[in-house]
Amino acid sequence: MKVGMFINTQFPEGDNVAARVPELVEQVRVARESGFSSLLFPHHYLTAPLQMLQIAPMMAYLLREAEGMTIGGNILLLPLLNPVHVAEEAATMDVLSGGNFILGVGLGYRTGEFGAFGVSLKERAARLTESIQLMRLLWAGGKVTFKGKFYSVENEGISLSPTRPAGPPVWIAGLVEAAVRRAARIGDAWLIANATTLGATLPLMKIYREELATLGKTVTEFPMARECYVGANHATAMAECRAALEYKYNSYAAWGMESPTATMSFEELARDRFIIGDKVFVKEEIARWREALGVNHFSMRVQWPGLEQEKALASIRRLGEIFA
Repeated sequence: MKVGMFINTQFPEGDNVAARVPELVEQVRVARESGFSSLLFPHHYLTAPLQMLQIAPMMAYLLREAEGMTIGGNILLLPLLNPVHVAEEAATMDVLSGGNFILGVGLGYRTGEFGAFGVSLKERAARLTESIQLMRLLWAGGKVTFKGKFYSVENEGISLSPTRPAGPPVWIAGLVEAAVRRAARIGDAWLIANATTLGATLPLMKIYREELATLGKTVTEFPMARECYVGANHATAMAECRAALEYKYNSYAAWGMESPTATMSFEELARDRFIIGDKVFVKEEIARWREALGVNHFSMRVQWPGLEQEKALASIRRLGEIFA
């Protein structure tokens, strides 16, 4: 079983983001020293007043600190981007990381982002599917001719071959049955998103495994992202991270993502969704999720906008001790 860090690159309005960058470097260093095996990054545009560092430069910037770790997106909003651009950047990241890059992608949901890029929300699933098809052809090498509904290439080859002949693995996020079946068909893994409950995830995992079996397809990675905070004291752990997590999930709601924050208490929101407590409780919860779903790669977000650096570092170290 693997543990990774889903790094926070979002900061409250008015925060000095330049001063936070060395803190991110320290978090990655501590995670690597604590035995974390992966480092995943979020992706959004137009997040004001929430401040956010962009995914591609941040991955490259932190790559040296993350040497030997799997690095990638959670999740890159693929329908907003040209797949040739994404394929080229992914190949470069695969080479720079020594073959440790994964392309974690998803559909996106924010109307403001899609409107700014001139992309219809109704086309996002078709664009994602076509993009992955074209990228895999480009990564395979040689001259490519591709004529799709949205993208076309005429007898051209990619600028740089990725380290792995088939290109980096593609992890596809999804919250509904259609997305999970799509992940089984065209992805190398289904990436379970942070905000889902165990109860909602169980039937989707059943669908995913059934679809894989129907396709005669075998995958080795079953990754899941979680909000996770490991405190020194179980009784106070929730209180220590509550304000930062509430800020984050209120931002989701403001962006138009379906969020239960308006209709339930924080304790109700956290139950069966977040993993927060002392080392004993967190270890038991990880075991519960693993046993129920068969997941083998946990990507833990241990900091949210406004959570102090010392708390994040302490949580990273304690989480590493659980997986040691």
